[in-house]
Amino acid sequence: MTHGRQVLGRAGEDLAARHLESKGYRLLARGYRTRLGEIDLVASIGRTLVFVEVKTRAGTGFGRPEEAVGVAKQAKLARMAAIFLANQPRESAACRFDVISILWRQGSSPILEHIEDAFRAP
Repeated sequence: MTHGRQVLGRAGEDLAARHLESKGYRLLARGYRTRLGEIDLVASIGRTLVFVEVKTRAGTGFGRPEEAVGVAKQAKLARMAAIFLANQPRESAACRFDVISILWRQGSSPILEHIEDAFRAP
């Protein structure tokens, strides 16, 4: 990943975290690392545990940001969520997967779309 994409991705995750907090979510983890990869954000709202994939793009030349969360990525996120759950002693709670799509074109304000319950674990 190039430095510019890393900066854009980090800015997108920061924006997504602020968005979630403003909506009453409690952030539990950022950049949760597993042997399979990383979950961008883990949050809770009420008794629901939410695994959030953040996709930030500077344009739509390669499609909309949320389109990058295909079936293979969904399956990988589900496996990483299972690892998170296995390592966190907590009451059983409902879980869901959200996607936050951020389109951040140069010179304009970012457009954030929060897709709740974006997919079900396979």
